[in-house]
Amino acid sequence: MTAELVRGQNHPLSQARLEIRVSAGTPIVAGATLGDEQGRIHGVEWVAHPGAPTLPGLEVSRQAAADHRLAVDLDAMPEAVHRVSVLLALPIGAAGPTRFGAVPTPFVAVTGLDGTEVASYTIDGLEAESAVVALELYRRQGAWKVRAIGQGYAGGLADLLTDQGLPQAHQLADGINEAVAQGMARSVPAPPPRTDGDRSRQTAAPALGPDQGGPAPQSAPGPVSPQPPSPYGTQTPGGPGQSAAQPDSYDIQAPGVPGRPAPQPSYQGGTGAGDPAQPSTPTSGGPIDYSHPRRQNAAPPPPPTAPPAQPGQPAQPVAGDATGWSMDERLYNQVWGMFEDLARTTAAYRSAVDFADSRMEKELDQVLSDPRSRIGGQGDAAREAAQAKHGQLVNQARAALDRDIAQLTAEAEVVEPALPPAYASWDNPVWHGYRVPMEIPMALRLGDLHLPESEGLRIPMLVRLPLERGLWIDSGRGGSLDGSFTDSHDLRRLAMETAVAHAARLLAVYPAGEFTVHVIDPAGSGAQPLAPLVQTGVLAAPPAVGAAGVTETLTRLTERVDLVQMAVRGGAPDSLPPGFDTSEQLLIVNDFPHGFDDRAVNQLRYLADEGPAVGVHLMVVADREEAAGYGPLLDPLWRSLLRLTPVPDDHLADPWVGHAWTYEPSFVPPGSQVLQQVLTQVAAARTKYQ
Repeated sequence: MTAELVRGQNHPLSQARLEIRVSAGTPIVAGATLGDEQGRIHGVEWVAHPGAPTLPGLEVSRQAAADHRLAVDLDAMPEAVHRVSVLLALPIGAAGPTRFGAVPTPFVAVTGLDGTEVASYTIDGLEAESAVVALELYRRQGAWKVRAIGQGYAGGLADLLTDQGLPQAHQLADGINEAVAQGMARSVPAPPPRTDGDRSRQTAAPALGPDQGGPAPQSAPGPVSPQPPSPYGTQTPGGPGQSAAQPDSYDIQAPGVPGRPAPQPSYQGGTGAGDPAQPSTPTSGGPIDYSHPRRQNAAPPPPPTAPPAQPGQPAQPVAGDATGWSMDERLYNQVWGMFEDLARTTAAYRSAVDFADSRMEKELDQVLSDPRSRIGGQGDAAREAAQAKHGQLVNQARAALDRDIAQLTAEAEVVEPALPPAYASWDNPVWHGYRVPMEIPMALRLGDLHLPESEGLRIPMLVRLPLERGLWIDSGRGGSLDGSFTDSHDLRRLAMETAVAHAARLLAVYPAGEFTVHVIDPAGSGAQPLAPLVQTGVLAAPPAVGAAGVTETLTRLTERVDLVQMAVRGGAPDSLPPGFDTSEQLLIVNDFPHGFDDRAVNQLRYLADEGPAVGVHLMVVADREEAAGYGPLLDPLWRSLLRLTPVPDDHLADPWVGHAWTYEPSFVPPGSQVLQQVLTQVAAARTKYQ
């Protein structure tokens, strides 16, 4: 039976190896401290946190997430440790809530390695606190117990650590926040909320839980709130695609997990990241109406259903079987559902293998601890039995994983051909029938994601539109998966080709005249990759070269950001000068920081921070090592951009369980003219629009 604890209540622990599963409904930091008999921390080496996630007998998550799994081995705890305190904190500096009173109530569960829940605790009553000691495992007379604590701290981690007697509390809190910020910058954008009925297939029940970290029944991040998409209105982070943590915000909900708040439709109120409609023509003196002219107020039509399955056979996959107002939204939700399902079933497999390993290790320890069975036939038989049992458990887990991967692969084979251009790969036949759209789609495909256990299964990586974070195409050698891509010249060219492919896709999915691209190429080194953009005439102006070109372009765009911000803050977004270009703006910067002085660097940072909210976006092609001379000045810039690579690399983490996903960019097939054909249509439509 599971013990549902209230504040101050304790419960005995019969197992030494445990998992502590956390769900908070929004990305949070999870850590743990080791304490002596008085609960005092002896030093920073007694604190497990994202920057130092492993201690003897303890491992915590490496990034902020809505859900976490902390591994605990009480038998491996040093003798001086009598207390393990689990702490939760809201990330500092993230575009999210700053107090627990503004987020869903955190839920904490202590489970065995097989997922069996031992005790749980819902941490209610929090208001202004931004950090909390959730519960503690403590040693009494040689036995361990768990106690629900729920002690909150309005001063955050620094106050919490100070209260536990750590002299370096403030320095460590700053270090934790820095590690969390770096982790969130690496996260894969999170998907939108989905209801339990959004997915028609059945998947293996994973050993993790809700959305982001892998816990059991608990509440997940809330639904994405729509926001105005135009440069006239401010935008709040939300919606999958920009990552962190965030897509985008990292507000997501996983399907089929009990205890989660019911998600709301992704279209509510005005338009925004989930509703890319164009603003209506402003009327003099009045606010702009962001509502979609063809928006339905009734409930969305039900998704298509699969034909009845044969007894004992899985249901046949159907493209668009998720809920949504349109087929595009259904497909978008379905793709993210596939991403969630692959993350969950892989986490279940890994958890089962960990359990099998720990069980075999325990059985072998018992054999070796008995001198009578340590040698001879009895010992050998015991070892063989333990290894056979281990193999059986692993094979069962792999069979379940293979079954789910086969089902997901079958679904991918149905979904991929049905994707619209914005979601489709460049080799999808849908591009051959391309026409300049009349509306902005919900999202954009930036590449594919896959995991080591399922090499053949690729999940499209979709980000919500309009972009809420800039993009960084890493042209450094460290951007290759194994570091073996040593030809820096070829890697730079490939990085620029990646940027051009992303820019072309952005131009292709926006209506005529609604997206403008500028290029800074100080040394002219990107001339060859930029040729498709230049030759078709889709650029606002020829690529800016030299220091003068860098200065002129950055000054023009920063002034644009200032002008729109003043209009919005003054409550008169319709008072912009006549002829003002209201389209979304993208600035591609090649070979950064070549050609940039200190002033230009600060302007670029300003555009990265303030530009997305008013429709100015960045795409920086750069090798971070070459910018190392600026020191920590550029750290906020790298963190504000979503890092992509021109070659496969496993640098992206999902917001549920922290899997290291391998990212693969989407390139135009060799010899294909599809990019040229698409850009030619975009240029023709733009000329007609003007």
